[in-house]
Amino acid sequence: MKQILLFSLLLFSSLTFSQNTVGTILNTQEAYNGYTLFSVDKLTYLINNCGEVINSWTSNYPPGSAFYLLEDGSLLRASRIENLNFPSFPKGGRIEKYNWDGDLIWSYNYSDDTVVQHHDIYPMPNGNILVLALKQMTYAQAIAAGRNPSLLIEDGLYDQQIVELQPVGPDKANIVWQWNASDHLIQDFDSNKENYGEVSSNPQRLNINFINEKFKGKNWLHINSIQYDATLDQIVISSRNLSEFWIIDHSTTTLEASSSTGGKYGKGGDFLYRWGNPQAYDQGTEADRQLYGQHSPHFIQKGLMDEGKILVFNNGDERTPEFSEVLIIIPPTSSPGNYSLTSNSAYGPLAPDYAYSDLNNGTSKFYSRIVSGAQRLPNNNILICQGSAGRLFEIDENENIVWEYINPVNSNTGAIVDQGSSATSNLVFRAYKYGKDYPAFVGRYLTPKAPIEGHPNLSNCTLLNLKDDQFTSLKIHPNPVHSYLNISSKKPIDKIEIFDILGVQVGKSTHGRSLDLSSYKSGIYILKIYSNNSSISRKIIKH
Repeated sequence: MKQILLFSLLLFSSLTFSQNTVGTILNTQEAYNGYTLFSVDKLTYLINNCGEVINSWTSNYPPGSAFYLLEDGSLLRASRIENLNFPSFPKGGRIEKYNWDGDLIWSYNYSDDTVVQHHDIYPMPNGNILVLALKQMTYAQAIAAGRNPSLLIEDGLYDQQIVELQPVGPDKANIVWQWNASDHLIQDFDSNKENYGEVSSNPQRLNINFINEKFKGKNWLHINSIQYDATLDQIVISSRNLSEFWIIDHSTTTLEASSSTGGKYGKGGDFLYRWGNPQAYDQGTEADRQLYGQHSPHFIQKGLMDEGKILVFNNGDERTPEFSEVLIIIPPTSSPGNYSLTSNSAYGPLAPDYAYSDLNNGTSKFYSRIVSGAQRLPNNNILICQGSAGRLFEIDENENIVWEYINPVNSNTGAIVDQGSSATSNLVFRAYKYGKDYPAFVGRYLTPKAPIEGHPNLSNCTLLNLKDDQFTSLKIHPNPVHSYLNISSKKPIDKIEIFDILGVQVGKSTHGRSLDLSSYKSGIYILKIYSNNSSISRKIIKH
């Protein structure tokens, strides 16, 4: 009986640890062949579908949330520096740019007594950078703008600002364009103020007295992302606390952006379009609300499936049951960039064009109250960042999960867990996947390094872009390997060649299906396996 019990425990242990708990959980041939970028603690990682590190960048500062891999191979990153003038808001304040090799080539602090960068930035095609910032609005300024004093429970409000920075030298920048939310307010509380008017008749303006009861303090808007569409020259802004996203015109001058006239669309800096919660402009009730603390709304890029539509991660905070979903929205337009609105009604659509969630019988494992995002990929898949769980996964057009990855790094301490352990506090703000043909990778030797997690297990992971019916039954184990590597296949194996990571052949076998690697140094090796005039390459790790 003891022997049977011991065997059962060993079998359970084997089954448990044969399944990855962090790093790449699932990798299939249907996943998009690319490299995924995400940031945690002071590091930003670029990984392949196996979770192996292609490149990484280290900052002296924790993340200010946003990051982007630029076409020249440089990394644009927001960083967090101390600013005691904004004690109750997620910090940022610094923008950094690193070259491919990790050298800091430009930095700029947008942070002082009255203003601080936060959450997001966006790289413009002309090399400039859009920056999302908080701006202090005193109690007196809020009252002058028509705020109901009973709704001011703190000393003033946070205004929201967007500036366009033109980098200069290694640590300077010029502000070449600016927009402030406080220039586009309306209220029906105090008729003595200049911005007094009927809220329902002015959806192009922000009602300073509409608040989410859960967020009554200075942080009444909580803008969490800014994205840009170059074709339309429009900016998409997301207000988490009002559960709305807004679109504004970027073609204006700074003076026009502070007004209601001018620019390509003739409305200055007023809202061109808004969606998610028509209560915010008195054109609906809670029953009409569509968004719940959303993140990262953006136009789907030209050339991709659903191009021109808006993709948004709907977090699902404040609804019952709590679940997250990815939505695709088709804004009603009369012409590109000109949004249609029926008089005395809310902006359409009444429902999204597409929605993905895994809600089933009132429960869902796909839920992230904060952060997160989604991205349409060139093969029509969608990459989803379930941020609070540090979970990145990719779904195909039939909503099958075809790739899944769990961040193994603690976002508070930078501690890395081993394979077989569970990651905790591993929040990821957002993630992006770049195709192998992305300009940043051209001419670079993209040598895969070991995965981030300790004691990685790549036994179920293959190299990118490898698919050959000749080898569908091929299995290589254990991987990582200490001494003997076993190879099994229903097809005959004629020859096996072993290459180091630099492409130098270091071994060869023409007999047997067990390789003795005990004398090899620790590192990554490539096996090239030949059968019936076909060959396939597989990656292994030697411990």
